[in-house]
Amino acid sequence: MKNHPKGLPYLFLSEMWERFGYYLMIGILTLYMIDTEKGGLGMSDSKAQDIFGTFIALVFLTPYIGGLLADRVLGLRLSITIGGVLMGLGYLTMYFKGETALFIGMALVILGNGFFKPNISTLLGNIYNDPQYKNLKDSGYSIFYLGINIGAFICNFFAAYLKNKFGWGHAFAGAGIGMFVGLIVFWVGMKHYRHADVIKPTKPGDMSVPTILAVTILPAILAGILGWFIPGNLLGSDSNDAFIFGAMPVVFYFVYIMLKAPAEDRKPMSALMAVFAVSVVFWAIFKQNGTTLTLWAKRYTDRELPQSLQGPADKLYLLETVTYQKAEQPLTDEHFRKLKDSSGNEIKGQDYPAYFKNYQAETTPLQEGDSIKLISTEIFQSVNPFFVVFLTPIVVAFFGFLRKRKKEPSTASKMLYGVLFTALSATVMIAAVHFSFNGTEKAVPGWLIANYGVITLGELCLSPMGLSLVSKLSPPRLTALMMGGWFLSTSLGNKLSGIIATTWDGYNDKSGFFLTNCIIGLAAAAILLLFLKWLNGIIKEYNA
Repeated sequence: MKNHPKGLPYLFLSEMWERFGYYLMIGILTLYMIDTEKGGLGMSDSKAQDIFGTFIALVFLTPYIGGLLADRVLGLRLSITIGGVLMGLGYLTMYFKGETALFIGMALVILGNGFFKPNISTLLGNIYNDPQYKNLKDSGYSIFYLGINIGAFICNFFAAYLKNKFGWGHAFAGAGIGMFVGLIVFWVGMKHYRHADVIKPTKPGDMSVPTILAVTILPAILAGILGWFIPGNLLGSDSNDAFIFGAMPVVFYFVYIMLKAPAEDRKPMSALMAVFAVSVVFWAIFKQNGTTLTLWAKRYTDRELPQSLQGPADKLYLLETVTYQKAEQPLTDEHFRKLKDSSGNEIKGQDYPAYFKNYQAETTPLQEGDSIKLISTEIFQSVNPFFVVFLTPIVVAFFGFLRKRKKEPSTASKMLYGVLFTALSATVMIAAVHFSFNGTEKAVPGWLIANYGVITLGELCLSPMGLSLVSKLSPPRLTALMMGGWFLSTSLGNKLSGIIATTWDGYNDKSGFFLTNCIIGLAAAAILLLFLKWLNGIIKEYNA
């Protein structure tokens, strides 16, 4: 970081601790909601997936409002502080058991992220506006992204320790403590980015904040209510309908400001809209790490450690114990779906833990009451950020090597490679399904690890490049708002991810599920390829 602005280390560490809290909570959220054995909420898989998808979608929808208020009213530093406090309080609220505490905590995190996430990314971009740092902006965002993933990597080990030793509530409280540590670091470094926090002046014809909220938020609320109460379900559930209906006025507003923008702003904004559309598909596939891939880790993956490693891991509370008990009757099929009677009601009765549904008992015979120790499922959530931490220096060095030889791909070309890697990651899981005989036997963990490795390459080519491009192409007075647009596309992708995840049970052959993801990714890559020359032209024209 020697040649970068002095504010980078503080923003790096602030974001690292903020992401520590967020990904700790995300890593255990689905597991907490479906848990019936250790004090969880005992929800069905479909309800938990629906809630998870809606939550992560709303988390990335509110940056639109937070970016707008930071641009016009609050400034970046105050917005970041407000967001951090709300998120920390949200995680601490989840310490208390029950759906009410969970939903209140979620609401606080949703609001807090709206103020924090777009504005710390914008502040980072602003400190690179000095001519001596401008050419380092891409690598600056890559380093910043490294901080995000260091936090995301270490948090799951803390989550496993706190959950296994003390319970779910203490794990959520740990997320809150991490958030407040990040805020303290942010305040300590304030002098290094105070100069970069400038409220943007409006131009003739710009709508006021109350007007913008009136023409976007109010219609969004009304459209969301309409989507919730519309007869039937167009997209599988009331929450899906409500979210998509509610997001449409906000999407239309971004299209409106692009069409009404001065001629010199319209072209780069249209390029950003295209980038936003592609990122929706990326996040729709990537964010299944919290739903279908978590279920794959929990139920389909062999999580037993060799005996030589079990002792140290158990002392750190990184293992969970599962006790075998014989089922009175089969209550789920081989794909862990609840069996129902002729009236459609779930069959109730004693059941053994789901892990044993496809357990190779002939290799390790179990008797009633025998226990085995398994890697806590949330630990697998650290595989992706581990690869980010490991691969980021390699990717940055590789692009630096190409830059010196004037062969570095454009930012848009890097994003195309990102989408292709994302599609390729789905083929790894198709192979995992094949070699585990459609999930009827435990899959070796190498398949899941390989999947995360490939999709991480896609993430490194797309996500930090997208953030950098928003900072480069956005009109100066709308940078935070357009950063909110980037997170709006993330929000839509997250919700689409949840919608796709709810189709998991509909696939008897699980390879079909992953093949669908692959086809979606390849289609997005093909569309981006068609627009690549146009995008590269705009990037070159605006010296981005």
